[in-house]
Amino acid sequence: MKIGILDALTVGKDIDLSPLSQCGELVIYDLTSPDEVAERVKDLDVIITNKVILGEDNLKGCTNLKMIALLATGYNNIDIEYARKKQIAVANVAGYSTESVAQHTFAMLLHLIEHLGQYDDYVKSKEYADSETFTYIAWPYQELSGKTLGIIGLGAIGKAVARIAKAFGMQVIYYSTSGTNNSASEYRRVSLEELLKESDVVSIHAPYNEQTHELIGYEQMRQMKPSAYLLNLGRGKIVVEEDLARALNEERIAGAGLDVLEKEPIDHHNPLFKVKDKNKLLITPHIAWASVEARKTLIQEVIMNIEAFKKQEHRNRIV
Repeated sequence: MKIGILDALTVGKDIDLSPLSQCGELVIYDLTSPDEVAERVKDLDVIITNKVILGEDNLKGCTNLKMIALLATGYNNIDIEYARKKQIAVANVAGYSTESVAQHTFAMLLHLIEHLGQYDDYVKSKEYADSETFTYIAWPYQELSGKTLGIIGLGAIGKAVARIAKAFGMQVIYYSTSGTNNSASEYRRVSLEELLKESDVVSIHAPYNEQTHELIGYEQMRQMKPSAYLLNLGRGKIVVEEDLARALNEERIAGAGLDVLEKEPIDHHNPLFKVKDKNKLLITPHIAWASVEARKTLIQEVIMNIEAFKKQEHRNRIV
């Protein structure tokens, strides 16, 4: 089998991709632009990709294509109906980054709530060297213990976040974006309005769909406590970025941490660049999923998906 990875750079240069060669003859491309796709895939039996858009326009010249193996959980970049019509198998990978995203959630929260950037800058600027006292409490911070964490989307990642929150002594409530998740009996399910009003931290771990599109806008942020923090580790379009910038500038909320954005990479004119107090906003470039362990697991899962397909087994199949 001829196998091609179209965007290997998205899993990092530090991850060994050579184990994928056990599945067949392997060719690796760091990145593939839209006008390069058709030529690169035309002779492949298996396409491996993370975010390259694949559909009739660039797949119609394929004569041998049997499978698309995704380096991701989401598959909105694949024309599923075309794949089904042409009997091209499509398999994704789920659950590989749960602990990684949960860890990153609290890394962001602790950075914000304890003002670590400001304190680090204070010491490294040598201002602390001239201090009259051994401690310098310019940015007071609160303990997480006793605070309420409101989770939007209590799937596998949301539950992992809830588990860590309990270890910190936090109370956990959640809002089901689908309206059907009643499985977490140990946590109190509330309406979105209740969650926003009660929570000291609102953490988003929901998928993007019609129910979550621009779920959190200015009016929702106005319902939050002025001392509350908003975290989005779900999908960028769940939070209205212009409204978030406004809420932060008006001090409607204390701060926000984002690992996902409406457009990735971020646009040069993104309204979030207009937030006046940069310390209130922490943005990371969609890396919550990408611990070394998670990326190694991802590659192994793709290998198992391909091997299962070769054995005519259905494993993580979308089509």
